[in-house]
Amino acid sequence: VQLQACGGGLVQAGGSLRLSCAASGSIFSINAMGWYRQASGKQRELVADIFFTSGGRTRYADSVKGRFTISRDRAMNTLYLQMNNLKPEDTAVYYCNALAKLTPYWGQGTQVTVSS
Repeated sequence: VQLQACGGGLVQAGGSLRLSCAASGSIFSINAMGWYRQASGKQRELVADIFFTSGGRTRYADSVKGRFTISRDRAMNTLYLQMNNLKPEDTAVYYCNALAKLTPYWGQGTQVTVSS
């Protein structure tokens, strides 16, 4: 599984960005996909994920609930993260993740910087 993420950038607080992650390769084996982020000096943390079974169940970190929305375009094999009302504390490198047969795959990361 290969993942290509894009959509990061610099935005003012209160603004919006949409991240995209295109999956290729053995996509039929993917069970779930998600977004993680890692701020400077901190551990990588889950932002949101979506399960391809379980009726498309989603999970969100408490810090982003009500502001971020994860979605998937099955036909395009693309995962999205719509980020609204961004805050400076959302500044981080965002990574796309896919779980295929219990094996995690990672995209290259995209920088999101929110200025106050």
